[in-house]
Amino acid sequence: MLSERLLTKLIKNMTKSHLAMVPTTETHLPQADPARKYMLYMHVPFCQVLCPYCSFNRYPYREEVARPYFESMRKEMLMLKDLGYDFESIYVGGGTPTIMIDELCETLDLARETFSIKEVSSETNPNHLIPEYLEKMKGRVQRLSVGVQSFDDELLKQMDRYKKYGSGAEILERIGEAAPYFDSLNVDMIFNFPSQTEDILFSDLEKISLCGCQQTTFSPLYISNATTQKMVERLGAMDYDKEYRFYQIIDGVLTGGDDPLFERRTLWTFNRNNELAERERSLMVDEYAVQYDEYPAIGSGAITHLDGTLYVNTFSLSEYSSWIESGRMSVKQKCLMSKTDLMRYQFVLNLYNLRLDKKKFQRVFGTTVENGLPMEMAFMRAHRAFATDDESELTLTPKGRYLTLVMYRQFLSGLNNLRDQARAALTGDERVLQFEDAAGA
Repeated sequence: MLSERLLTKLIKNMTKSHLAMVPTTETHLPQADPARKYMLYMHVPFCQVLCPYCSFNRYPYREEVARPYFESMRKEMLMLKDLGYDFESIYVGGGTPTIMIDELCETLDLARETFSIKEVSSETNPNHLIPEYLEKMKGRVQRLSVGVQSFDDELLKQMDRYKKYGSGAEILERIGEAAPYFDSLNVDMIFNFPSQTEDILFSDLEKISLCGCQQTTFSPLYISNATTQKMVERLGAMDYDKEYRFYQIIDGVLTGGDDPLFERRTLWTFNRNNELAERERSLMVDEYAVQYDEYPAIGSGAITHLDGTLYVNTFSLSEYSSWIESGRMSVKQKCLMSKTDLMRYQFVLNLYNLRLDKKKFQRVFGTTVENGLPMEMAFMRAHRAFATDDESELTLTPKGRYLTLVMYRQFLSGLNNLRDQARAALTGDERVLQFEDAAGA
């Protein structure tokens, strides 16, 4: 699709020029704003297998490294308390947050003792959907997101996930057993793998419909400069012409018809249409925590968004440990966002959530969205992206949803490239673990 290619190139160039890091001498994040509600993001950078497309900070799991890491992360969390932060929500991402379930539980228990936590969201992998882990998460984690990516065995083998996490049939069975333990169980899927066919996608959608999850995310495959070569070697070259067709299939199967099984919650998050979903319509598990405009983040490789600035924590585990032990936080570099950058961020984020409040946009930025982002608005209007475009709001047509998906996908790719910049500073054994093929570790 020509419009997709133009938009991809435009956002790619924008993120390349605007999402650039500079070193910082700051040893702590800014003080909390007492008028703002915050979420805390925690990053656990350990995995049993390193997926070839993933750009998040991640290392092959070693107990002797991971155990003291959790202790350091708890110390860093308490530093935020000293800065005046309180949190009503926690999101634990990775990596694999449940890689050491006892350490995770101890960390979450300390957070509940320290802050006003109402809910905890965590990611996990399918091999941890077993009673030993589920019983410990019950009551501690309200929203669990399990990274499945696909139920197709051949795709799982290409991603080096089959041996570690089980077959598609085994994963499907575990999801059904795990669902009753949580307020919301999200199954995280990826579409547009190079070798993925329409038949594979339809099969995945059928399994999602039957598996008992309350929610599913179908995000497009997005990569970074550093992961492109490895992904091509393992999975094949990307085909973005296929992406639009696949997105139409996903949206149609999940939300189409007179009695749809799911409702659209964001561009690629879908809540099941049943009694539970009615009672908990506000629940949402999303990898990027789009309910909060700003949030501090702790852990090696985590990215904070506060006061118009992105703060990137060190990717080095040894540096992380020594800095926390010395009494400083782990922030190493930062990226200053201009007013226009922030307007673009809010534009994409709001449309990702399917609606932009024009009046709120003007209150926040002191200008209308038309005057603040003339190129973006002209492009979207020219491509009939808006179902509603009046003085109050913007909502999206099916074509608009896909074009926004492209913008958000490229924004996330830009963040991945930001991570690449931080990862490039690694040396020695840590660089080998990040850049060599450690999938079998």
